[in-house]
Amino acid sequence: MNSSVISDKKIATNTLVSDLRQLTKVGLSLSVVFSSIAGYLLAVESIHIPTLFLLGLGGFFMVGASNAFNQVIEKDTDAIMIRTKNRPLPTGRMSVNFAMSIAVLFTILGLAILYSINPKTALFGAISIFLYTSVYTPLKSVTPLTVFVGAIPGAIPFMLGWVAATNQFGIEAGMLFMIQFFWQFPHFWAIGWLQYEEYKKVGFTMLPMNVKDKNAVKQIIFYTIIMILVSIVPVLRVSGDFYIHPISAIIVGLFGLVMLYYGVKLHKSEQNSDARKLMLASVVYITIVQVIYVIDKFLQ
Repeated sequence: MNSSVISDKKIATNTLVSDLRQLTKVGLSLSVVFSSIAGYLLAVESIHIPTLFLLGLGGFFMVGASNAFNQVIEKDTDAIMIRTKNRPLPTGRMSVNFAMSIAVLFTILGLAILYSINPKTALFGAISIFLYTSVYTPLKSVTPLTVFVGAIPGAIPFMLGWVAATNQFGIEAGMLFMIQFFWQFPHFWAIGWLQYEEYKKVGFTMLPMNVKDKNAVKQIIFYTIIMILVSIVPVLRVSGDFYIHPISAIIVGLFGLVMLYYGVKLHKSEQNSDARKLMLASVVYITIVQVIYVIDKFLQ
């Protein structure tokens, strides 16, 4: 076979793999898998590797499906925004039919795998996909309340791990849900601040009252405080089998104060640079908090 033909095939394969990674947002999917695994580890006394593997794989397909559906729905608006215009659908590198096929396939695989763990896990996975694609995505151009709706599927993965481990949705899973639910607001509003002009071009309403001002930052600060309080509540042993030691609560609180610091800085400066620092701090926060929770559990 001609070497140029082989080279062309290799380039085409690499492009397809890259496009699939963009369509399913592999990085985001892996972060969700991390949250699910953390929730699972918090619930179990002994780790069952096959269940852990199935949870990770099912969660990956679940989030990949949601992201693929989202990009199919937002193909036209993605073509307008600088951040998204080079995605496979707006550029025409991938057809809508192919993307839909991937989304449906990932949905079937994800829910089937989660169902093999237990039906409740699959149910919450299905709720997450439905809310993200059928409610949150369409509401972006309608109301700032879309962030509240989006926070629900965004908060499911952490509690999904607990449900996968126990086949129960109780106060423990509810607490894990609330922790990640309130975290979503400062995180996504920081992104909304950074992307405000781009979102405005396509009519997305991703800030409180859809205005980029100090009042929006006040909302960020308020929800950051709620997030910190909810994150340390388990130290009071009011959340069933999920609790943490005082030293862990102090560490979690300190990381939360870092986020609050950047929120206050953004309120003073109203600069994108401080919004970016807040966004990055929020990513570090949710990762570190989950790690602390797991370490605390295994040191009990």
